[in-house]
Amino acid sequence: MLPTYCFVLPGLNNSGPDHWQTRWEERYGYTRIHQHDWDTPDAADWLHTIDAVLAPFPPENVILIGHSLACCTIVRWAEHYRRTIKGAFLVAPSDTEAPSYPPGTTGFTPMPGYTLPFPSIVVTSNDDYYVSPERATYFAENWGSRLVGIGARGHINSNSGLGDWPQGHQLLQSLF
Repeated sequence: MLPTYCFVLPGLNNSGPDHWQTRWEERYGYTRIHQHDWDTPDAADWLHTIDAVLAPFPPENVILIGHSLACCTIVRWAEHYRRTIKGAFLVAPSDTEAPSYPPGTTGFTPMPGYTLPFPSIVVTSNDDYYVSPERATYFAENWGSRLVGIGARGHINSNSGLGDWPQGHQLLQSLF
């Protein structure tokens, strides 16, 4: 049996040292996919970077762990490159069409409606300022993802006070 390769994909502005994604990298040895431009990203560049990093790995053993803008990026990547991976863990998917979404990104609208050809979980908070609960539900349904709500945790980032977020990591394990 081949090992599972977990890749962390932060969203806009990257994930800082107190973010659960960074903590998971340090604690579990997951690999961050580094984008060339975290502040004013272009979707085509992000998709190309993801595909280039994943190319040497057997797709059936890859799990992608996305946060915020990386969630719709993962869906776009799957649709564009038609790769079937082991699974995707999509946390706090930002709604790039919402008025609350920050300016400066290129090519991330409209939000993708592609049904993922692999297992996926969308984790959402009921008070995320970048996506309403209704839109998060809509995305999960369109992407064919299992939806998991975790209550009022904001954007499920370092400001959410999750620390190592063991409950999230346990949920991720269901994709292994």
